[in-house]
Amino acid sequence: MSRKEITLRHLADELGLTIQTVSKALRGRPGMSEETRSKVIRLARKLGYITKEQVDSLIVDRIAPYPYVQRRFVLIQNDGSQNHNRLLLKGLHERFWEIGHTVEPVLLPGELKAGDFGDWAESKGLSYAEGIFIAPRLSVHSLEEKLLRLPVPRILLNYPSPESKVDCVIWDVYEAIYQSVRHLSRMGHSRVMYVGDIESQRGFILRWQAFAEAMREAGNEVRPEEHAIVRQPADDWLRRFEAAYRRYRPTAILCGIDEETAPVYYSLLKMGVRIPQDCSLIALLNEQTEHLPLLTRPLLLIREAGYRAADRMLWRIANPHLPYEEIRLRGDFYAGSTVLKRLE
Repeated sequence: MSRKEITLRHLADELGLTIQTVSKALRGRPGMSEETRSKVIRLARKLGYITKEQVDSLIVDRIAPYPYVQRRFVLIQNDGSQNHNRLLLKGLHERFWEIGHTVEPVLLPGELKAGDFGDWAESKGLSYAEGIFIAPRLSVHSLEEKLLRLPVPRILLNYPSPESKVDCVIWDVYEAIYQSVRHLSRMGHSRVMYVGDIESQRGFILRWQAFAEAMREAGNEVRPEEHAIVRQPADDWLRRFEAAYRRYRPTAILCGIDEETAPVYYSLLKMGVRIPQDCSLIALLNEQTEHLPLLTRPLLLIREAGYRAADRMLWRIANPHLPYEEIRLRGDFYAGSTVLKRLE
């Protein structure tokens, strides 16, 4: 059977599914198990099926809808946040799996020196990859700069530094912070404490800037000394947070970093603080976990950023001379169980 003869009905009949289920799987819609989605995508790729919308989009971007060569891409990451790296890799895999390409995770050693970068890059075959994706939180800025100078197509999964000549795809934490502050303001909270690093990463700096701007927009003064933002010494930040909470008694806390959410939550419980009765809590959580209550939070589109970055890589390969772009994905806001309306 030729490619043009393959329809949703053929896929549905062979898999024993409804046409609606097959269509939802191919369009990335929710409502099914990942096992079912994987079966649909594998069969569609095997038979050469592709939707009209996909063909139209690929033609516009001058990307071949039926690749004849399997391409190898690389995701450069470190151990700074395996959580969001896992979600990014999932999104990259989902997109490349549909069209027959592969993406390989490569760990950037924490002890790697700038002078040893060339040998390390050669050992990983980075110059022979079709393209590289650079994950957030690389610990050494100079190494990120060296990655950006490699003679292969590159996508930065982070906010760009000034003068960076690279396409960027990122989930929008600036928007997420604004959503959080405005939600707390609508719920009657003006004494909001920010918890998190505000210096070591570009995304962390942007979070704090957004928090300060959103608070001032709501008519609330921001005094840095009233927030748990000092990270040094690093092993003492939680004790300082507890001291700051007792001193300033905020009615709400905004935790800006995923991995600090659980320590903050359990520290509050240890101090006898009831959430949300005594203090409301919002966190920039990468994904909900069973160890925490249903957190009120902005939804960070991390997996979707990986998927979108894969598309952007194919576009960049097909359009090497067009201007670089920064793409920010804005998610919805989830009203969980950790924010209570304040009656004053």
